[in-house]
Amino acid sequence: MSENWNPASASLSRGDATNRVPAALRTATTRLPRSDQLATPIAFCIFNRPDLTERVFQAIARQRPRHLLVISDGPRADRPAEAELVARCREIATSVDWECDLRVEFAESNLGCKTRINSGLTWAFEQHEELIILEDDCLPEDSFFAYAEAMLARYRDDRRVMMISGDQFRPQADAPYDYYFSKWAHIWGWASWRRAWRLRDEQLATWPEARRLGWLETYFETDRERAHWEAVFDAVHEGRIDTWDFGWMYSCWLQSGWTVLPSVNLVTNIGFDARATHTTDADSLLSRLPTGKLEELRHPPAVVRDRVADRWTLDNIFLPAAETPTRPPWLRRRWRQLRHLVSRSGTRRAA
Repeated sequence: MSENWNPASASLSRGDATNRVPAALRTATTRLPRSDQLATPIAFCIFNRPDLTERVFQAIARQRPRHLLVISDGPRADRPAEAELVARCREIATSVDWECDLRVEFAESNLGCKTRINSGLTWAFEQHEELIILEDDCLPEDSFFAYAEAMLARYRDDRRVMMISGDQFRPQADAPYDYYFSKWAHIWGWASWRRAWRLRDEQLATWPEARRLGWLETYFETDRERAHWEAVFDAVHEGRIDTWDFGWMYSCWLQSGWTVLPSVNLVTNIGFDARATHTTDADSLLSRLPTGKLEELRHPPAVVRDRVADRWTLDNIFLPAAETPTRPPWLRRRWRQLRHLVSRSGTRRAA
């Protein structure tokens, strides 16, 4: 992207943004295809919230996928009423009324977030080479599916790309392209390939050696960033955090792999409430973020990480306000909300 483009304050029109790209670097625009039935398999991860499961399933049903894989954790033994909720979610998520190869992976007992998602997605990737993945609180805009399918095809054999995300948390601004490459592995609606998932280190078994060799010091740009993620990875490795996504992001980074992020948000998280495992703050500024849509894709000319955009995410999502005293009050409030999530659960699902 243009080195002078500021994603937090840009107000260029679509035409002006495109014209700032040198002609030699411009690439063709691809129209996103419209299909009566989605060819890419969908893995749908559910648990105990029937109302949310119903809304996300309806978004999936509009795509009429040829392949649907439903992954469910089992009810917790100390919560007798949960068995009925889990059963209801399973009924909703398998109510397929179109021609579809439906497969299920239902746990009989509760495995917990980390084990269930890791084992469930491993099972799903054994069935298919690539997947679009949604959890029960991640409500996609309809164009998310065509975007994910197009990106899976375009970067299928490019080992530099580990995943496709539908999330965009930055303030919306026009950009020269409709997606960019990032180091942040946002997982509120995403897609990936078997060739990437098989490289994961879900237990962070390699972390002690990576830390000893100073890997974070070479990978991250600032000491405060390194210290933040060192503390997170220590907690995951020691079993103090029961979540799967930190291990996935660590694995992507260990492979020096990038995430494709759209220029507009395509998935909104509708699950911020007291029933959530991690996203319990209903007033979070990341709850129910508005979505846009994509009808075409202007491709960047090279697989190069957008450091400007990534720095915005670092400064406004991950790092504490106390270390950046000039940050505006609304961002300090945002940080406190996010920090509360991290301190309670240790999960990166707040970002």
